[in-house]
Amino acid sequence: MTAYQVVARNFSTSSENRMHSDEMASRYGLRGALVPGVAIYGHLVKPFVDRFGASWLGDSCLEVKLIKPSYHGDQLNIEWSDATQGVTATNQRGELVAMIASHGTSELPEDLGLEGEVKVPGRPEIAWDNVCVGEVFSPRALKLSGQENKRYSDEIGDEDALYQTHIHPHYLLSLANEALMQEYIMPAWIHVKSKITHRSALRVGNEVLMRSVVTDRWERKGHQFIAFHLTFWHNERVAVDIEHHAIFRIAE
Repeated sequence: MTAYQVVARNFSTSSENRMHSDEMASRYGLRGALVPGVAIYGHLVKPFVDRFGASWLGDSCLEVKLIKPSYHGDQLNIEWSDATQGVTATNQRGELVAMIASHGTSELPEDLGLEGEVKVPGRPEIAWDNVCVGEVFSPRALKLSGQENKRYSDEIGDEDALYQTHIHPHYLLSLANEALMQEYIMPAWIHVKSKITHRSALRVGNEVLMRSVVTDRWERKGHQFIAFHLTFWHNERVAVDIEHHAIFRIAE
């Protein structure tokens, strides 16, 4: 195994998601404000990019699982395993907090579910009855910003020169969070898992169309979950797609 160490940082204290505040997190019995899962993911992908370079950003598939909360100031040990071709993050208490498993890139299904009923515009507070499987979010067009790319790289201390031209995976997964929060008011929620497939590398300045559909909802141990599939279209093809899972209602 090879390893490096990072310090987890919470840059989201002003987020609408108050799980990034001490007050709300402590209400649910946690030690303090949560570091965003997308930031932990940003740390975890570094060993892949270090080993495989820019080509990995255009041809790879991986699944990240966020197992335990990370808190501001946690010392994380990021380890690459040659045996599994995967990466783990362990905190200073010896707890496994997150892991990435690498998968072979799969073909996109012919039916992405994007022709279903479009969600009514607006942001209701998320609830079981308004999470509708098969409902399509309104498409969102945006230009991938160099300034934003630098901000997301800086937040996790990734100084790789590659990101002067290529979009950082932390930025892309953060856009999945934004896609969900643009559709619902979400005062307290937790990102738990994502599967990310890079089909072609996205670059600074690219114009993309984000299209999403709700794929599942379920309840477990009092928590209520949502899953949705987000596709990034560039030049009329899917460049990146993400299966994103979150707890939208935390058990009291």
